[in-house]
Amino acid sequence: MSRFDFTPYRRSTVGFDRVFDLLENQARLNAGDNYPPFNISRRGEDNYRITLAIAGFRPQDIDITAQQNLLVVQGKKREENEDGAELIHVGIANRGFERRFELADFVRVERADLADGLLIIDLVREVPDAMKPRKIAVGGVGQLSAVPSSSDDDDNQAASAA
Repeated sequence: MSRFDFTPYRRSTVGFDRVFDLLENQARLNAGDNYPPFNISRRGEDNYRITLAIAGFRPQDIDITAQQNLLVVQGKKREENEDGAELIHVGIANRGFERRFELADFVRVERADLADGLLIIDLVREVPDAMKPRKIAVGGVGQLSAVPSSSDDDDNQAASAA
């Protein structure tokens, strides 16, 4: 069993959104069952993608439930023999699964697609305006203002050009 220790990286992450805890918990919870295999990728600053390999499942066999800080993906394959033939040997896995993913704060599921045996779940993190960083004037002379991100600057430039 592999053990990952993220302690050295935590020293400089005051107020970080529990990503290291989530990684350790996920590794601990799924130490025994690796089905179905999955990848988690970052597709942008606040965009993530979970890809699960679930060949043989149809969209109606999949149940995705999003709760606060938890995403549950379940698959239940129906027992059916489409052409009515008697099966002499069953070698194709026909088992259901349940995969749980702990999500960081303010992460929501944007969409889910099933194609070529891969279930793709896109996630986006939307931090409320009240939680975004703000500039604070020293001495209390100035007024508080939100720190503009690069996308805010682009929006402001586009609005002033119009």
